[in-house]
Amino acid sequence: MTQPIDVDLYPQSLAAYRELLGPAFDPVLDASTASRETLAGRVIWNVNSTARGGGVAEMLYAYLPYVLDAGVDTRWQVLQVDDPDFFILTKRIHNQLHGDPGDGGPLGPEERDFYMRCLADSAAAFAAQLSPEDVVILHDPQTAGLIPAAKETGATVVWRCHIGIDDANEITLAAQGLLSELVEAADGCVFSRQEYVWPALDSARVTVIPPGIDAFTPKNQHMDDSTLAAVLGQIGLSGEKPATPPVFTRSDCSSGTVNRQARIVQESPLPEDAPLVVQVSRWDKLKDHGGLLTLFTRDLKDRDSHLALVGPDSSGVDDDPEGAAVYEEIVSQFSDLPEEMRKRIHLVSLPMDDLEENAFMVNAIQRRATVIVQKSLAEGYGLTVSEGMWKSRPMVASRIGGIRDQIEDGRSGILIDDARDLPAFAAAIDRLLADGDEAQRIGDAAHEAVKSGSLSVQRLVRHYELLVGLS
Repeated sequence: MTQPIDVDLYPQSLAAYRELLGPAFDPVLDASTASRETLAGRVIWNVNSTARGGGVAEMLYAYLPYVLDAGVDTRWQVLQVDDPDFFILTKRIHNQLHGDPGDGGPLGPEERDFYMRCLADSAAAFAAQLSPEDVVILHDPQTAGLIPAAKETGATVVWRCHIGIDDANEITLAAQGLLSELVEAADGCVFSRQEYVWPALDSARVTVIPPGIDAFTPKNQHMDDSTLAAVLGQIGLSGEKPATPPVFTRSDCSSGTVNRQARIVQESPLPEDAPLVVQVSRWDKLKDHGGLLTLFTRDLKDRDSHLALVGPDSSGVDDDPEGAAVYEEIVSQFSDLPEEMRKRIHLVSLPMDDLEENAFMVNAIQRRATVIVQKSLAEGYGLTVSEGMWKSRPMVASRIGGIRDQIEDGRSGILIDDARDLPAFAAAIDRLLADGDEAQRIGDAAHEAVKSGSLSVQRLVRHYELLVGLS
């Protein structure tokens, strides 16, 4: 039997936010106290498809340690499916829920039967751990097939969908139809945006809760200039390798070190003072790395700026079989560029062996950026936007999905109406590279926007309200 595996979690002190948030901390503390009293004796289970890479894993690492600190028994398990075709199918579902045909394959009765067969053992093994008092939160399409088995135990079951499209099309509705019977059986559903709510669902059982970031994780914690330079040197992006590996604080408050190098495709290291444009994302065609490479080499070719496309080592993301192929396409596009242009481009694949070390590497690269870009063709929410904003970096991003909930155009970033409009993206990037004062103003406003409502503990208030309401 295929048993979902446990992810280790360690409590993170909620009190760390008291000084950061000031009076705004009080509602968080009140909700935490109320949840502890209501949920005493119950287990809150979270299940998703990977602990390595991607926004859902990032979100769970940002939320669950604070739930543990509140005294609520919360656990996280990762789905295990032996057949790799399962993840090819769920990637197809993922793409089609975004309105994109993906690999062009069908989503019909045969695919649904295959999906359920693949999950049968995992569903039985997971359900065997549950009691009727438990609450189960299942994340994204990969886990919807666990709903019937979990419901049979008497547990309260919530399905959370982190992806969607602003305006559903026929492709999207067909993908929803594949899973809608399963999802309708859940006690509640959570979506990141109102626009993503499936029309077939009972609105009375739907809650909208945007995700948020944790200010104190290795990805977002403060970093001084010398540490930043040491990290970039250690991973091989710029400068020399430091004599002593840079140190960071892990989520359990122990010390970690950056020991590994990244896999980097580049002609030469990033110069110390070069303006840097950065995009951090999975190697996913919906992030349009190719379009960003094109606009940089065509429309920004006369600038002295550099471009870093940064993602996880594709072998370390368990539920994304397309990642390696997308990465190879980007490398091929890079290889076809003139040598002088290749000298200004860096393709960075960060190791996934130690997720917190990886996160600290991302932190350093985002802080080194002059401008951060998120050129998504489709986006569920896009927490990399909030991550960049938290570091007071000006953002240029597609006006799409949850990105437009995070950025106020012209104030805390620049939104581009058409995600495929390469000249518009280039003009916005060029504007911020040319005007340091505007870039600083937008970066400062971006940080304050995240602080005012996009931190994970602030989002936890709605989670607690949902769980208490279902109790």
